[in-house]
Amino acid sequence: MRQHDAEVPDATYVFAVCRDPDPSSCAGLPGVTHEAPVRLLALDSFTAIVQTVRARDFTDEAWQSRLSDQRELERYARAHHDVVSAVAAACPTVPLPMATVYHADERVREALAKETDRFRAALKRIAHHAEWGVKVYAPPAATAATAATAATAATAATAATDDADRRTGRPVVPTDRGRPAAGAGLAYLERKRGAQRLRERSQEDALRTAEAVDEQVGRLATASRRLRPHPQPSTDRRVQILNATYLVAEHRSEELALLTRTLRERTGAEIELSGPWVPYSFVGEV
Repeated sequence: MRQHDAEVPDATYVFAVCRDPDPSSCAGLPGVTHEAPVRLLALDSFTAIVQTVRARDFTDEAWQSRLSDQRELERYARAHHDVVSAVAAACPTVPLPMATVYHADERVREALAKETDRFRAALKRIAHHAEWGVKVYAPPAATAATAATAATAATAATAATDDADRRTGRPVVPTDRGRPAAGAGLAYLERKRGAQRLRERSQEDALRTAEAVDEQVGRLATASRRLRPHPQPSTDRRVQILNATYLVAEHRSEELALLTRTLRERTGAEIELSGPWVPYSFVGEV
């Protein structure tokens, strides 16, 4: 929704749309620039939270350059979020995407007036609600499977050492393990199949746990969304099996915390609860 005009020295940056905001909620906030205050802009039915910025700082070229600077991009994202969070703490607020800029205040009024029905529906949906995140992690791989893998690796390493000794002419010192017992190969394959079955059962159990958690929290929430699981760092052996976000009424936040503790104890799974957040995931496309 960014709008640009190189001939216009100033432009209007829009953080959010809300209803009946507290003017003091954004007082003193720096916003995305220190050159002008964050202010309220009256619309027909709502109020926009805006700030006057230099138009040349938000041309397509300037913004593409900013996207390549991780530190600068994080600064803008944090400044945008700080304003939205401060206003949302006082009244229902629909955040707009970062870098939503129009040529002037009048263009803001014209553009946002076309979205009146959408804003009205979103503000009604999120009033007195907050967004909460729930992540569920599967336990590490079963001990039996890990042990079988280690045994296989040890056997391979010993065989490689013996082979190297033969190639160099060094005598191979017999070990007390002797020749493989009859049926050793069959037993090895059975261990491999057992480890695979154990992994499959563990995965099925984990997915059932994720579905149970989502169902239980979903009953408490007003709305929910399943998100793509986040990849874990290579040093983290956990596997994320549920990444979801929920729109929860403010008066049910303690009930949500109690429910997640109960689910941890009941399922034995690692469950992370985060929030409350501004309900970005439940305002629709604005």
